[in-house]
Amino acid sequence: MSDAVIWTVILALGIGTYAIRFSFLGFLGDRTLPDWVLRHLRYVGVAVLPALVAPMILWTNGPGSAVDPARLVAAAAGFAAGWRFGVVPALVAGMGTLYAVQALIG
Repeated sequence: MSDAVIWTVILALGIGTYAIRFSFLGFLGDRTLPDWVLRHLRYVGVAVLPALVAPMILWTNGPGSAVDPARLVAAAAGFAAGWRFGVVPALVAGMGTLYAVQALIG
């Protein structure tokens, strides 16, 4: 690819990103949103986080690759700790379990 094509793509992506953000903040920033919209927006973070984490657990080297048992065990430990104790213990349990299982398996 030539430099002109690369810079055109970068510029187009920048304009697209700005337009997407402005469409929400610019048009709706000074208005009060209805309660039903605010109620649904509370779940955006809860929906996005599993969408980012699940592929890292199930497909370590991309779709179609083998499932890593260490990551599955760590995810289960993190989920159990998060269900019972909260976010920080879930992170500690998940990371500790991942490192321990990787050390045991090799």
